[in-house]
Amino acid sequence: MKAHVVYDSTYGNTKAVADAVVQGLKPLGAAAVSVADFNPATMSPGDLLVLGSPINGWRPTPKITELLTRLGDGKLQGINAAAFDTRVRFFIHGDAARKMTRLLKEGGATIISDPAPFYVRGTEGPLRSGELEKAASWAKTLAAAVRPAP
Repeated sequence: MKAHVVYDSTYGNTKAVADAVVQGLKPLGAAAVSVADFNPATMSPGDLLVLGSPINGWRPTPKITELLTRLGDGKLQGINAAAFDTRVRFFIHGDAARKMTRLLKEGGATIISDPAPFYVRGTEGPLRSGELEKAASWAKTLAAAVRPAP
Protein backbone atom coordinates (compact mmCIF):
# COMPACT_ATOMS: atom_id res chain seq x y z
CA MET A 1 0.00 0.00 0.00
CA LYS A 2 1.27 3.43 -0.98
CA ALA A 3 0.09 7.01 -0.48
CA HIS A 4 -0.14 9.41 -3.44
CA VAL A 5 -0.49 13.10 -2.56
CA VAL A 6 -1.48 14.88 -5.77
CA TYR A 7 -1.80 18.65 -5.84
CA ASP A 8 -2.14 21.69 -8.04
CA SER A 9 -0.67 24.91 -6.68
CA THR A 10 -0.78 28.47 -7.93
CA TYR A 11 1.29 30.38 -5.33
CA GLY A 12 3.00 27.45 -3.59
CA ASN A 13 0.62 27.23 -0.63
CA THR A 14 -1.12 24.04 -1.73
CA LYS A 15 2.25 22.44 -2.49
CA ALA A 16 3.44 23.36 1.03
CA VAL A 17 0.35 21.67 2.52
CA ALA A 18 0.90 18.62 0.29
CA ASP A 19 4.50 18.37 1.53
CA ALA A 20 3.28 18.58 5.15
CA VAL A 21 0.72 15.83 4.44
CA VAL A 22 3.53 13.67 3.05
CA GLN A 23 5.43 14.12 6.32
CA GLY A 24 2.41 12.79 8.24
CA LEU A 25 2.12 9.85 5.83
CA LYS A 26 5.80 8.79 5.93
CA PRO A 27 4.94 5.29 7.22
CA LEU A 28 2.93 4.72 4.02
CA GLY A 29 5.78 5.67 1.69
CA ALA A 30 4.02 8.85 0.63
CA ALA A 31 5.18 11.13 -2.14
CA ALA A 32 3.81 14.49 -3.28
CA VAL A 33 3.44 14.96 -7.02
CA SER A 34 2.05 17.76 -9.14
CA VAL A 35 -1.17 16.86 -10.93
CA ALA A 36 0.66 17.48 -14.22
CA ASP A 37 3.17 14.71 -13.36
CA PHE A 38 0.78 12.20 -11.76
CA ASN A 39 0.28 8.85 -13.48
CA PRO A 40 -2.91 7.16 -12.20
CA ALA A 41 -1.58 3.80 -13.44
CA THR A 42 0.82 3.81 -10.46
CA MET A 43 -2.11 3.28 -8.06
CA SER A 44 -3.10 -0.14 -6.76
CA PRO A 45 -6.10 -1.30 -4.72
CA GLY A 46 -5.63 -0.34 -1.08
CA ASP A 47 -3.56 2.75 -1.93
CA LEU A 48 -4.36 6.17 -0.54
CA LEU A 49 -5.00 9.08 -2.92
CA VAL A 50 -4.98 12.55 -1.35
CA LEU A 51 -5.93 15.41 -3.67
CA GLY A 52 -5.18 19.08 -2.97
CA SER A 53 -6.22 22.20 -4.83
CA PRO A 54 -6.50 25.90 -4.20
CA ILE A 55 -10.00 27.24 -4.60
CA ASN A 56 -10.20 28.51 -8.16
CA GLY A 57 -13.41 30.27 -9.10
CA TRP A 58 -15.28 28.55 -6.24
CA ARG A 59 -14.06 25.07 -7.28
CA PRO A 60 -10.91 22.96 -7.77
CA THR A 61 -8.47 24.01 -10.48
CA PRO A 62 -9.18 22.84 -14.03
CA LYS A 63 -6.22 20.39 -13.91
CA ILE A 64 -7.56 18.67 -10.77
CA THR A 65 -11.07 18.62 -12.24
CA GLU A 66 -9.73 17.04 -15.43
CA LEU A 67 -7.92 14.34 -13.43
CA LEU A 68 -11.09 13.56 -11.49
CA THR A 69 -13.06 13.34 -14.73
CA ARG A 70 -10.56 10.81 -16.12
CA LEU A 71 -10.80 8.80 -12.87
CA GLY A 72 -14.60 8.60 -12.96
CA ASP A 73 -16.74 5.60 -13.85
CA GLY A 74 -15.46 3.33 -11.09
CA LYS A 75 -11.76 3.68 -11.89
CA LEU A 76 -11.10 4.40 -8.20
CA GLN A 77 -12.60 1.14 -6.86
CA GLY A 78 -10.45 -0.09 -3.96
CA ILE A 79 -8.66 3.26 -3.55
CA ASN A 80 -8.83 5.11 -0.22
CA ALA A 81 -9.17 8.85 -0.75
CA ALA A 82 -9.33 12.27 0.87
CA ALA A 83 -9.20 15.87 -0.35
CA PHE A 84 -8.05 19.25 0.89
CA ASP A 85 -8.05 22.79 -0.38
CA THR A 86 -6.30 26.03 0.39
CA ARG A 87 -8.49 29.08 0.86
CA VAL A 88 -8.78 32.56 2.29
CA ARG A 89 -10.69 32.80 5.58
CA PHE A 90 -13.65 34.86 4.45
CA PHE A 91 -17.36 34.87 5.23
CA ILE A 92 -18.05 33.39 1.78
CA HIS A 93 -15.72 31.23 -0.26
CA GLY A 94 -15.78 28.21 -2.49
CA ASP A 95 -15.32 24.67 -1.26
CA ALA A 96 -13.02 22.83 -3.65
CA ALA A 97 -12.30 20.03 -1.17
CA ARG A 98 -15.97 19.11 -0.84
CA LYS A 99 -16.39 19.05 -4.62
CA MET A 100 -13.25 16.89 -5.03
CA THR A 101 -14.51 14.52 -2.33
CA ARG A 102 -17.83 14.12 -4.14
CA LEU A 103 -16.05 13.36 -7.43
CA LEU A 104 -13.67 10.90 -5.74
CA LYS A 105 -16.67 9.06 -4.29
CA GLU A 106 -18.44 9.08 -7.67
CA GLY A 107 -15.28 7.51 -9.14
CA GLY A 108 -15.62 4.61 -6.70
CA ALA A 109 -13.08 5.65 -4.05
CA THR A 110 -13.58 4.93 -0.36
CA ILE A 111 -13.62 8.32 1.37
CA ILE A 112 -11.71 8.09 4.65
CA SER A 113 -11.97 11.70 5.85
CA ASP A 114 -14.10 14.78 5.67
CA PRO A 115 -12.70 17.40 3.28
CA ALA A 116 -10.03 19.54 4.95
CA PRO A 117 -9.53 23.29 4.48
CA PHE A 118 -6.17 25.01 5.05
CA TYR A 119 -6.09 28.79 5.25
CA VAL A 120 -3.88 31.40 3.61
CA ARG A 121 -3.47 35.08 4.41
CA GLY A 122 -4.58 37.19 1.49
CA THR A 123 -5.11 35.96 -2.03
CA GLU A 124 -1.56 34.71 -2.56
CA GLY A 125 -0.66 33.62 0.96
CA PRO A 126 1.43 32.76 2.81
CA LEU A 127 -0.29 30.08 4.84
CA ARG A 128 -1.67 31.16 8.21
CA SER A 129 0.32 30.20 11.26
CA GLY A 130 -0.19 26.58 12.33
CA GLU A 131 -1.64 25.33 9.04
CA LEU A 132 1.33 23.10 8.16
CA GLU A 133 1.19 21.46 11.59
CA LYS A 134 -2.57 21.00 11.13
CA ALA A 135 -1.88 19.34 7.75
CA ALA A 136 0.67 16.90 9.22
CA SER A 137 -1.76 16.02 12.02
CA TRP A 138 -4.61 15.49 9.53
CA ALA A 139 -2.33 13.19 7.53
CA LYS A 140 -1.75 11.01 10.60
CA THR A 141 -5.53 10.55 10.94
CA LEU A 142 -5.62 9.53 7.27
CA ALA A 143 -2.89 6.94 7.80
CA ALA A 144 -4.87 5.46 10.69
CA ALA A 145 -8.09 5.34 8.62
CA VAL A 146 -6.74 3.58 5.51
CA ARG A 147 -8.64 0.38 4.79
CA PRO A 148 -6.89 -2.58 3.17
CA ALA A 149 -7.94 -3.64 -0.32
CA PRO A 150 -10.79 -6.19 -0.38
